Amino acid sequence: MQTTTAENRNDFFKSKVLGHPSGLFVLFFTEMWERFSYYGMRALLVLFFSASVLDSGWGWPKEHALAIFGTYTALVYLSTMLGGYFADKVIGIRWAVVVGALLMTMGHACMALETSFFIYLGLVLLVFGSGFFKPNMTSIVSEMYKDFPEKKDGAYTIFYMGVNAGAFFGIMLCGYLGEKIGWSWGFGVAGIFMLFGLLQFWFAQGIFGNIGLKPVKATAEEKAAAAADTNLEGGKLNPFTSFHMVLIVLCIGLGLAWILNDPVNKISEGTTNLFDFKVAGIDGSNLVILTGLVLFLILLIVRIARYDKILKDRMIAIVFFAIITMIFWSIFEQAPGSLTLFAKDYTQRILEGTSGTIFKIVNSLITVGPLAIITWVLFKLFGQTFDKYKLSNLILGTSFLIIWGIAIWMVVNEYKSTSYNVQYKNANGVVNNGKVVSSESYKNNEEVAIIDVESTSFYTAKENATIANNALVDKENNYIGDVFSGKIINIVDKEKPGAFGTMVSYAEVEFTTTAGATIKREIRLAKGEKAGLKVGDAKDILVTHNIKYDNNQTSPTKAIITSKEAATEINASWFNILNSLFIITLAPLFSKWWSSRYNPSANNKYAIGMLFLGIGMAFVAVGAASIPAGSKSASVSMMWLVFVYLFHTMAELCVSPVALSYVSKLVPGRMIAVMFGVWYLAVAIGNKLAGIFGEVSESVAGEKGYSYFFWMLTGVSLAASLLAFVLGPIVKKLMHGVR
Repeated sequence: MQTTTAENRNDFFKSKVLGHPSGLFVLFFTEMWERFSYYGMRALLVLFFSASVLDSGWGWPKEHALAIFGTYTALVYLSTMLGGYFADKVIGIRWAVVVGALLMTMGHACMALETSFFIYLGLVLLVFGSGFFKPNMTSIVSEMYKDFPEKKDGAYTIFYMGVNAGAFFGIMLCGYLGEKIGWSWGFGVAGIFMLFGLLQFWFAQGIFGNIGLKPVKATAEEKAAAAADTNLEGGKLNPFTSFHMVLIVLCIGLGLAWILNDPVNKISEGTTNLFDFKVAGIDGSNLVILTGLVLFLILLIVRIARYDKILKDRMIAIVFFAIITMIFWSIFEQAPGSLTLFAKDYTQRILEGTSGTIFKIVNSLITVGPLAIITWVLFKLFGQTFDKYKLSNLILGTSFLIIWGIAIWMVVNEYKSTSYNVQYKNANGVVNNGKVVSSESYKNNEEVAIIDVESTSFYTAKENATIANNALVDKENNYIGDVFSGKIINIVDKEKPGAFGTMVSYAEVEFTTTAGATIKREIRLAKGEKAGLKVGDAKDILVTHNIKYDNNQTSPTKAIITSKEAATEINASWFNILNSLFIITLAPLFSKWWSSRYNPSANNKYAIGMLFLGIGMAFVAVGAASIPAGSKSASVSMMWLVFVYLFHTMAELCVSPVALSYVSKLVPGRMIAVMFGVWYLAVAIGNKLAGIFGEVSESVAGEKGYSYFFWMLTGVSLAASLLAFVLGPIVKKLMHGVR
């Protein structure tokens, strides 16, 4: 355990910023840069994996990208248990933070290299780095305020402003660099600012006194006394038996094996599968995870049954909250997955004229305003700590000079942004009209290089689409792509990018274009599709186009500018910043609500949160109603996504902060660490389910449309909300007076 004298703790308040110890703001900026790097990279991950090879991505099916994303985010939360253990038992909190930050810096650097080996190595380093860093920063805050409980709420409010500020700027700037300039820029900048966070923490750590140093182990006598103490809160200690430990090992082994095997199996197209078997008709993978869940339930029941009546009831209440939390995160975390892909492919992100100008002004204000406020806080910290921690402050100051430079460059670049209507002849010989956005200045009739990202597939006739002169249009006469009659001339196997030698099948097809030219293209075949095809088969071929401005101006595809207008193109990851923006805006209002006489009970907060979550999903379900099943692109209003993030943020404010608060209230202090571990397990499962739901979205959208998928998530959210309301009186009774 760690001891800190009262005198040491009072010393913290001798150097204050905004009424709090200067050390809190060292943690504020360290956490801000860590969240900057984590959310900045996370916003790009699915987009990178699913972007076409022409767009410098790996060209994976969206389902595969979402599978690895779900596993990555789940492991991030699971690794916190490992990091927490090492911090408490082996290296101490402070070293755990340093090790975590260093691993994450290395992870981002690896990802910036963009090769298969380094992308996967980077993800591994980021998982372990987050595990060491994430749980231990808040532990330092807790220790600093151990003798000042009346100030702790204010301290955590400031600290979580740093969390949201980092997430906000990370998504905004890394997302902009990654999507507009290149993926390596987004990944690399995330790593650079993680390094800044690490260095400023390392060189200012003396400000924390004895907090977080290597733990002092309890003696054998102290352990024996604790075990024999029958006056402990919640009754005497309930040590884990050998049977319990066996169950724990089995649950961990089966759970980790399933989480890791899921994306590996999908990315390898089924060639690598740990559970390639069936038992009584049940798929091996499903059997393993069901077995793991059953064993975990047995462990939970056996453990809870051994406690006294009050603690037993309270732990049952925690289990109920954990289940709702798991459902919440499985839907809320569609944001960096299916919702980001929806923003990329189905949302009108080019804003022209007045709407474009308004967006540029708003985007400038929400970029420069918060950054100016945080810079003001930085100068306040300089005033208190510069003499004693010069190097740390110089590093922190340098990081802000760079972030200001990137932010100003982005804002200026956006004000120069123009939408160009262009006419071009695509690779199929068809003359098309399109739109590209660039901050470079061109005149009408000038020639520019564009990237024509083609998507080729077999075409099946649809009731709501017609073909005229090879052009496929929907019922509103919107151009979808070109359809040609062709045939299969070869079927070949090729290595899949980023899949370590996995081979996938392609059908080489040949068709004659509208202009009379004979063209050859490749169509990626789904698993098992190859068996039903043969060379010579006649097929209708659909070719869709997604054009974008070529930043390097080296593409062989040229376009002529026909007209132009001031505009902006919002990058797909931008919508994720709305969560942090709304949290900063709405958190004070919700805090006032919680402190008023209208403060809802715990289960009602969950119910209200799930209701908000359902309303948010209902907005995007309505917005997606006009998108036909199987469509590859659309242009629905961005306001549907704005409303999604507004209501989902309100849902988060009802569920997320409240969750950990009730866990700490419902169990004795000696059990908090274990129960937080169980809680992070629920969050991890929720994140993995989010990836699975995202995978399902693609098949559902193909058959019934995106709207149907979002209505499904709406239904789940509203059902969970209703369940929480109905079970309210029972849960309140189980809590035995905890408010």
